[in-house]
Amino acid sequence: MKSYLLLLLILITNAGFSQTTKTKRVILIGVDGMSPDGINNANTPYMDALVNGGSSTFTARAVLPTSSSPNWASMIMGAGPDQHGVTSNSWEPNKQTIKLECTGKKGNGKNSEMWPTIYGLLREQKTNSKIFCFHDWWDYGRLVEPGVCDKKKGPGLYGLIFQKGNKRAINRAKRIVKKKDFDFIFVHLDHVDHAGHHDGHGTPEYYKAVEYADILIGEVIQTVKDAGIEEETIIMVTADHGGIGKGHGGNTPEEVNIPWILKGPDISPGHKVNDEVNTYDTAHTLARIFALETPACWIGKCIDEIFID
Repeated sequence: MKSYLLLLLILITNAGFSQTTKTKRVILIGVDGMSPDGINNANTPYMDALVNGGSSTFTARAVLPTSSSPNWASMIMGAGPDQHGVTSNSWEPNKQTIKLECTGKKGNGKNSEMWPTIYGLLREQKTNSKIFCFHDWWDYGRLVEPGVCDKKKGPGLYGLIFQKGNKRAINRAKRIVKKKDFDFIFVHLDHVDHAGHHDGHGTPEYYKAVEYADILIGEVIQTVKDAGIEEETIIMVTADHGGIGKGHGGNTPEEVNIPWILKGPDISPGHKVNDEVNTYDTAHTLARIFALETPACWIGKCIDEIFID
């Protein structure tokens, strides 16, 4: 009898079921440089709908320094720069200067010599998972263990030259959503950060960039609805950092505070998160959704209060 129960447990685990009861898929959209102020002062009906129908906080915290690489890394690595070693935008996988307490695995099962990410955990523990990463900022791709994604695409030369990487990333995600053959899609949008640096945070141009991000997010939401998978898909929107003036990197609230929004099956609707949320808690929360065992070296926590009991 025990052997049959064990076999059943193995089959359920490999089938991709999670601790939550309805969720089968997650789409995480990360908007570079998008502050809570940007959402509050721009016309963002799609993100507003996610907030109203899901769980959210506008006081989630980035890590220091509030620059892109350390924060995107912390978000997917469940730890801070002191642990994972991504301390600046000049970091490269082959130039690791901090001795790592633990490392993940490449898609081929070999040591990645990088801190483990949520991508790598999902690939290692649920080998049949369909994992996709479409990033507008070229350098994001180096933060993910090689070979763990079924497809990982950056903006390409066309996207860089004509600043169309955001639209390319969204269109690629929409094509995967239409096929309904995915477990995890990550989409990175970079144009809001560009507006912050070029025109300044809190300017009309910055708010227009946030509004365009909302339109792109709305396209993904509509594609999920059209595919008939809304009741089994969690959509998450967050950011790496905010900004002040035309920059970021410091410890002001404008730079540190980020939005953290989830809506979908098993997520409490209309819930304002009470717990303190750090960006590295994102990886832990995703791990719960996917029913993954987290590494002991991760320092964050799952934000359990967002889940329907």
